[in-house]
Amino acid sequence: MRRGLLALPLLLIISGSYGAKVEPPDPRLKGGYRLTPRDGWTFVHVEGAPNEIGFQHGWLLSKEIKDGFDVQKLEAEHDLKHPWSFFREAGKQMLWPKIPAEYQEELRGIAAGLAARGVALDLWDVVALNASMEWSYYAEAYDKQHGAKAPKTATAPEHCSAFVATGSYTKDGKVVIGHNNWTSYLDGERWTMIFDIAPAKGHRFVMDGYPGLIHSADDFGVNDAGIAITETTITAFHGWDPNGIAEFARARRAMQYSASIDDFDRIMREGNNGGYANNWLVADTKTNEVASLELGLKNVALRRTKDGYFTGANFPVNAALLREETTFNPKDMSLSANARRVRWEQLMKENKGRIDSTMAKAFLSDHYDVVAKKNAPSEHTLCGHNELSPRGMPDWKKAYEPAGAVQNKVADAASIANLSFSAAAGHACGIHFKAAPHLAAHPEFQWQQPLLRDLDSHAWAIFRAGEK
Repeated sequence: MRRGLLALPLLLIISGSYGAKVEPPDPRLKGGYRLTPRDGWTFVHVEGAPNEIGFQHGWLLSKEIKDGFDVQKLEAEHDLKHPWSFFREAGKQMLWPKIPAEYQEELRGIAAGLAARGVALDLWDVVALNASMEWSYYAEAYDKQHGAKAPKTATAPEHCSAFVATGSYTKDGKVVIGHNNWTSYLDGERWTMIFDIAPAKGHRFVMDGYPGLIHSADDFGVNDAGIAITETTITAFHGWDPNGIAEFARARRAMQYSASIDDFDRIMREGNNGGYANNWLVADTKTNEVASLELGLKNVALRRTKDGYFTGANFPVNAALLREETTFNPKDMSLSANARRVRWEQLMKENKGRIDSTMAKAFLSDHYDVVAKKNAPSEHTLCGHNELSPRGMPDWKKAYEPAGAVQNKVADAASIANLSFSAAAGHACGIHFKAAPHLAAHPEFQWQQPLLRDLDSHAWAIFRAGEK
């Protein structure tokens, strides 16, 4: 029995009058469906050739894509001080020629699906939307090249807390991986898609995501080759290569085509443009190995182990990358990334040999502030709450800005083998964010008012490929 299936229409009615001409549904929709939202998430299944996957995506999520687009446009124009046309043109002239053909077709399909639903967004809007995580890097490089002072918010931001562990660190000696997405609550309220993608080529995969994007963008997913992938952004990173391949295309290709850590490493390095520079955490359940790929523009470092762990909280690890490509101060404990790095190390050592999915969920709800030396939700805690912090994140966030951890995912070897993971929308700790009273208390964020909604927290739920 299908749970809450929003079935595709059997007929497309061209006219509402009696006896009106009817047309069969577009054949590109075959196999695609979405389920009624559950526990804060919307599950979407798409399948087939690239254009079919894109068309299903655009059609099924047309309303959500338009809403998510409005948010990205508002934030880009407010934070980066360029009109949306600037990013459309960059996407068309700079990114598009280097996007692999199959993803060009998928992007075209999304635009076509939107058009079929009457949404006035074109291909270049869709391309620019997909590159939204990269635009701060591009805008900073562009402004510097043209003699303009880049806005402070153009600096590569802090996003996410994550870990991956295996061997003697986990309860059963097998892989455990967890991640929470840190972003503005404008984004986070909408970063609640579960995509089940069965492409004609490559591996089937399940990932979280944002409507309209062909990649996860906060990057948590598992594929049918037994690979699990996540990442955290490298804080205060500066660099961009206009001749490279867009990060979103490489990230999607890696999710779809990686059957090993070596595959992932190769795909992410090829055409590296420096966009959305991340420390990628990867697990291969076939070999029980985990890895960290710290992907700068000039400096790239791969570390791997079958008995250990890697953590991410936006801190640069590689000494050359830290020195040559960031302005990050690893000794400044007021920085969220440094505080969370210390907390991850504490948790890994304290819980060696006991880490499992249940414990991973507890990690992502953790409120211990190593700076204040007490349990107090803030920008220093793994479950981030910048909206409660009088300090703000020194690199990019203002005090009390509506931002922090917005959703959470956990997987282990057993769930990865089943193409599934657990997810919790909102803060894993259960604290809700209410927009109206926060904006009333902090009117400096009133520019968000037209689109900012409550960010409610939900219980953990399991999602798997083929869910009905």
